[in-house]
Amino acid sequence: MKEGKLNWDDLTELISQNRGYQRDEVRVKSGVGEDCTVITFGDEECVLSTDPITGAEEGIGKIAFNINMNDIASSGAEPVGILVTILAPVGTSYEKIIKVMNEIHTEAVEHKVEIIGGHTEITSAVNRMVVSCTAIGKNKKGDSVATKGCELGDSIVVTKELCLEGTAILAFDYKEKIDGVIHEDKIKEAQGYADKLSVLREGRIAMEFGVSSMHDITEGGLLGALWEVIEAAGKGFRVNRESLPITDVTAEFCEIFKVDPLKFISSGSMLITCKDGEGLIERLKENGIKGTIIGKVTGENGILVDNEKEIIVEAPESDELFKIEV
Repeated sequence: MKEGKLNWDDLTELISQNRGYQRDEVRVKSGVGEDCTVITFGDEECVLSTDPITGAEEGIGKIAFNINMNDIASSGAEPVGILVTILAPVGTSYEKIIKVMNEIHTEAVEHKVEIIGGHTEITSAVNRMVVSCTAIGKNKKGDSVATKGCELGDSIVVTKELCLEGTAILAFDYKEKIDGVIHEDKIKEAQGYADKLSVLREGRIAMEFGVSSMHDITEGGLLGALWEVIEAAGKGFRVNRESLPITDVTAEFCEIFKVDPLKFISSGSMLITCKDGEGLIERLKENGIKGTIIGKVTGENGILVDNEKEIIVEAPESDELFKIEV
């Protein structure tokens, strides 16, 4: 099998045939495209999500914290705690493990999240460090936003810029390849994108504004996230390539590494659907966050409009990050 997430059909089959016992307390159940599960407890509900980091090396602790908490943000929940599992290859120094945990600790303090447990192990089962986290949040009963909630005619909004995580990974982990090829100032800018990976603020703002769905744009990039949202909801989409927010620095990195930015890992940008896209953008702007309307939710098919040409979007493949030749 290819490196990266399981393909759409295999993952759908895997989940649908292995759901375990179905409990009434689980309000939002597992499904392809759903960032979180939601469990009701009296007047409140617990929001949970889990994800590993396998495609990055530098700043892995910061990335691991943010991609998991961003899933909590996609439900509009308040983050509470995080569990951390570290699997490190034989020969890993204690100092490297400390560095990873210090990165997670720093992010956790900033976002008022407690590290509540986990597991750390040196093992020959991996050839580089794997960090997997489980994030926990809370909401009032019934308030959590599900991915499948988008409605026909909704505006599709993305926050900040696309490919922030992917560009930062390239700038850190492949620096030897780009030294002398990309100007040092642009490399520093790209590395700075690692400080923009959290979408916790826009998640809370969007929930309070009133939106139909939210989805953190991670592995598979924008097109992967769009596909997951409309498949979960049984809808379609129509987006314009010209409207997509991609920085000049990201565009240059993608050109050099032969990466399609629309399929490139994009933590740091939230995909949101709502009736009043312009109103949401104004609310985000009031809070210092950029928002861009990129299209609409439609009745069927995913369509990308590129220079007036309509391209039907197929099910996502593995992220572009796993196709880069070292």
